[in-house]
Amino acid sequence: MGLASSVTVPYAAYLRVYEPLAAFPEPERAHWARYARRETLPTAQDELRRSLADLLPTPPVAVPVHESGDAFVAVVDGVVCVCPWRTRLRGWLALERLSDQFAGPVLDAVLPPVVRRQAEADYERWLERNPDARPWIRTATWQVPLRWFVLFSDEEREYGKGEGGEGLLLRYRTPMVQARRRVARGLRTLRDAIEEGPLIDGLVDVGRWLEEFHPRSLVELDYGGLVHLIPEAALAEDRSAADTAEGLAALRAGDGVRAGEAYERLTERWRSVRDRQFAN
Repeated sequence: MGLASSVTVPYAAYLRVYEPLAAFPEPERAHWARYARRETLPTAQDELRRSLADLLPTPPVAVPVHESGDAFVAVVDGVVCVCPWRTRLRGWLALERLSDQFAGPVLDAVLPPVVRRQAEADYERWLERNPDARPWIRTATWQVPLRWFVLFSDEEREYGKGEGGEGLLLRYRTPMVQARRRVARGLRTLRDAIEEGPLIDGLVDVGRWLEEFHPRSLVELDYGGLVHLIPEAALAEDRSAADTAEGLAALRAGDGVRAGEAYERLTERWRSVRDRQFAN
């Protein structure tokens, strides 16, 4: 077993959209229909390990040369829905954000400038042929963005053993119609209560992204590798979607004190998680 297959890659959470097969044009629809019938399907850890393998060569592969033909699969009320990995597209999008996350010398050491320039040129050419492309998966490292919790209710929280009975899982799943409705209501509440700011801008961005997908899709928030980072007791007590809903309800009722308390619980919880990034 090599390094890429034996290492558990933690500390990332995911917002995913699973679309019904009817949302895909042929021949892609037929591909996903065949794919979903496989006896064994790859997991999120498989996806991350494959990404890690691209960083082992010298120079590293910033973005996969070919697009992935894999996807996550869910059955919703008897309907097969798929969430394509699209690792190449997501790699390009992640590359655009790297300069905001790392200092120049650190970034150059991880991904040399010549590698980044080639990836950027490849993306520009690809985007000319695929101007409407969008990812089915959004990724956040060392945190779950608070705006993601607006899409879900506490009743949709799933906590326990992961697939195959190994490891912990914490996720939320909701129908697309519910996610869109909650975004719209949350935006109305925030705009009535506060001035424009990062929270509103981020929620607008998420709402626009959701509008790109089939109305009968499934939306999933998966804590992913964060379950390896957060102590199990804290994970069991994490009710971030409930705190978010309580804060928004308090704002609608004009109760600034209760809204502030809910927001403080959220920010303190996730600040303690992000601070682990800098711990020895």
